[in-house]
Amino acid sequence: MASADWLPIIMQGSFNEIYVVDKESLRILHANEAACNNLQYSEQALNKLLLTDVTPALTTKAVSEILPAATINQAISNSIETPLVRADGSRYQAEVRLFQSQTSTPPTLIAIIKDVSTQRQTAEELDQSKSRFSAIVSNTPGLVYQFIRMPDGSTRFDYLSEGCHALLGIAAEKLRTHPALFVDLILPEDQPYYEESMSISAKEQKSWNWEGRIWIDEWKDIKWINLRATPKKLADGSVQWDGIMTNITQSKLEEIEIKQSRMRLSELSAHIEHVKEQEQTRIAREIHDDLGGNLTAIKMALTLLSKRLPLEQKELAEKAAYVDLLVDRTIESAHRIASDLRPSILDFGIVAAIEWQTEEFQKQTGIPCQFSSTLREINLHTDQATAIFRIFQEALTNIAKHADATQVSVKLAKTDEGLNLKIIDNGRGIAATDRLKPHSFGIRGMAERASTLGGQLNVSTPEGGGAVITIKIPQPALAQKP
Repeated sequence: MASADWLPIIMQGSFNEIYVVDKESLRILHANEAACNNLQYSEQALNKLLLTDVTPALTTKAVSEILPAATINQAISNSIETPLVRADGSRYQAEVRLFQSQTSTPPTLIAIIKDVSTQRQTAEELDQSKSRFSAIVSNTPGLVYQFIRMPDGSTRFDYLSEGCHALLGIAAEKLRTHPALFVDLILPEDQPYYEESMSISAKEQKSWNWEGRIWIDEWKDIKWINLRATPKKLADGSVQWDGIMTNITQSKLEEIEIKQSRMRLSELSAHIEHVKEQEQTRIAREIHDDLGGNLTAIKMALTLLSKRLPLEQKELAEKAAYVDLLVDRTIESAHRIASDLRPSILDFGIVAAIEWQTEEFQKQTGIPCQFSSTLREINLHTDQATAIFRIFQEALTNIAKHADATQVSVKLAKTDEGLNLKIIDNGRGIAATDRLKPHSFGIRGMAERASTLGGQLNVSTPEGGGAVITIKIPQPALAQKP
């Protein structure tokens, strides 16, 4: 194909601007379609212009200086960047390369011009993004990273921020070269959960959130770290995570200390309850045995004296009868106080005690109270039976005071999982805001007692109204005490 055939194809098919320019005058002889479109001129209009009209910085002197002195049909080895001016006066940055041909008559130059304004803008925006990213990373506590797990299970770190050494005690370059060093940092007992959480995140494409302990050999210290990352599947089957690792040692130690403090408080509370119950039991027995015995002896002596009073001493007989009535009232009060301190019915087991308390509740309030149990006897440690009974008493007290109920149902069950006690009423229910009131000690006390037994207390309000209080004591907790 002759040059006359392929030259127009090259000219019109190129995305770059191509100009054929007279070497001496720099007048534009020909321009391709891309040049016309970019400069907003027709080819006829461009033919009336000089190359310097659209590239003001590319003067005749500048062209002569950059052209090789003794080259024929050879491209200039370097390119220059210069702004080009459109017909409307707007400018855009372009890269200009010049070719010359001294065999043509007259001698001509070929200018190939590439619009680099978009490229420059993109590069500037990329630089700005990099600057913003660097600023964010440098001010982010912890380590920003990009982690990849290949289909064969091998891993690598494609990016590690400057916080790598401060957090892990390993230089970023060293960890990139030997990514397995990170797993080696994790304490052996925490490694299984690390691998499991990574696999779940990769499989389900959900956020990877893991916390565990690492050993920093450089400082001979253990750190708690938290890892949070977002997964992304790659075309080759690999999974990429972008995330951040942070040092949570201080907050974790505080969390552990809070848990230990709560445990100690719970143990102290349980001990106080145990001591209180023991003291109440001792006082109840003294009231029953000593005071009750003395009152009974007084009544017997008073009865004997009343029989020996002269018949004509009616006033003395009336006084004796009044004293006898006072003794009866005192004996009844002593029995009631002793029963409140510790009902003797507890000696017959938790089933008998709860059944008796339901009957007492019905007598005192007039509210029907039904009781059912899966067993007639449930063997519990004395402290456990007492704690469950006290929770039940408090529940009934709350119902009597606040529920406005007309029916109460009590269900006690012993299962393979443990002991379940459910108290149901048809009253107005217990709102969540009422449970959170600062002085709502009733429910808090019930929950605390259940917690000391290793169980939990739940309060709910069914759709039909009323309230359901459920106490669940797991079998292992019951088995802790003989």
